[in-house]
Amino acid sequence: MLLNAYLEHMEHYGIWSLIPPVAAILLAIKTKQVYLSLIAGIWGGWVVISGGNVLTGTMNTLQGLVDVFKDDGNTRTILFSGLIGALLLFIQKSGGVTGFIGWLEKRIHTYGENGGKMRVQLMAWITSVAIFVESNISVLTVGALYRPVFDKLRISREKLAYITDSGSSPSCIIIPFNAWGAFIMGLLMEQGFDRPFSTLVQSIPYNIYPLLALIIVPLIIIFKKDVGPMKRAEERTQAGQVLWPDSKPMISDEVTDTAVKEGVTPRAVNMLLPIITMVLTMPIVLYWTGSQAIESDASFVDIIGAGSGSTAVLTAVVAAILLSMIIYKFQGIFGIREMADLTIKGVSEMIPLAILMLLAFAISGVCKELNAGNYIAEVTSAWLSPELLPFMLFLISGFIAFSTGTSWGTFGIMIAISIPMVNQIGGDPIMVIAAILGGGVFGDHCSPISDTTIISSMAAATDHIDHVKTQMPYALTIGAISALFYLVMGLT
Repeated sequence: MLLNAYLEHMEHYGIWSLIPPVAAILLAIKTKQVYLSLIAGIWGGWVVISGGNVLTGTMNTLQGLVDVFKDDGNTRTILFSGLIGALLLFIQKSGGVTGFIGWLEKRIHTYGENGGKMRVQLMAWITSVAIFVESNISVLTVGALYRPVFDKLRISREKLAYITDSGSSPSCIIIPFNAWGAFIMGLLMEQGFDRPFSTLVQSIPYNIYPLLALIIVPLIIIFKKDVGPMKRAEERTQAGQVLWPDSKPMISDEVTDTAVKEGVTPRAVNMLLPIITMVLTMPIVLYWTGSQAIESDASFVDIIGAGSGSTAVLTAVVAAILLSMIIYKFQGIFGIREMADLTIKGVSEMIPLAILMLLAFAISGVCKELNAGNYIAEVTSAWLSPELLPFMLFLISGFIAFSTGTSWGTFGIMIAISIPMVNQIGGDPIMVIAAILGGGVFGDHCSPISDTTIISSMAAATDHIDHVKTQMPYALTIGAISALFYLVMGLT
């Protein structure tokens, strides 16, 4: 076959490596069928890897889905996505969510409805930034806490998804005392940086996209500058319509229903204690797993950074569920059998999300096999000059993250390629590192196949493509400003 003959003379898959991820993105935006679009992208990728053989590509697609579970971190994350459904159901049926809404309402009335709306949105943003230990924990916590309040105040779920998405990843990379920082410092150490933490900290003032993404959210909230699709979503919600008629929320009404078990007095503590337990357990487990993987005389930051994020999130949600069971049993809200039934029911409601996570990991795996990121970097490295380096690396990193749905994968590819390039042709390594990190977050924010974007849609219980469309104008605007910044800095 023509494709097979072409591939035999190449060390990589060339332009073919871009077709599967780009096709999945375009199909998802056009059809709003995220599952089918991801499956099509995965299948197309394996067909390319199989030299155009459709039968072999199909069999490899099935094996690729199975191989997702070979990675312990993937398996833990998928389990976490199911168990979070059980926790959400617990805190709702126990009256925790209703109690929290009542607590917020007392403060909202103090400021009037409009002031209350602004206050709640700002609180959601502050919460998302404050939980910088892990992006998924941040997104899911903010979704569980604020989604019912947003619905009651008629603030769009798309706005909630945007607030959580724009507060989680940017805060995790700007405040690097987490697995994000550890991963990046590890990449810098491999490139010969003796003080990777100091290098990473020096890059923060130049990491423009995450900084602007964090700053613009409260400005939009305060000055009510909703634009394009977000403005239409807000108008729709204020008219009493939670979602568009053709929208498909990421989780079912059963999970988002805040109905309390009959005879139970709503208490905010029934939600806050499990959530606080989950958030606090995260850094404890990060430290414990990190201490097993690194020398005992390492610094606290290095130990936290070496910890297993997937182990931490899974342990955290299990701890929160067990504490919930104890609290609710002590209060006489649920019996043992009832709690077991609620756990199974909550997990079952999250099966669509677990499947989506499986597909997101699978397409990330096939993109890695295709070496899409390496191809993009290779075809651009030959004509880059020191002056244009930060500007172009920001755009290339953004495109790689958009095409593959992973900012971490982008960091791994681009830092390994770009630092030797800087050493050879000249340039400011600090600025280059900042451009790569900012570009990775930018592309990840825009990508419909990014796991962070998917989880943000799930946490807000909104249609995934609606979230992507409403977030895109803000992300592209900040991305354009960031690209201009790197262009000016490089030229001057």
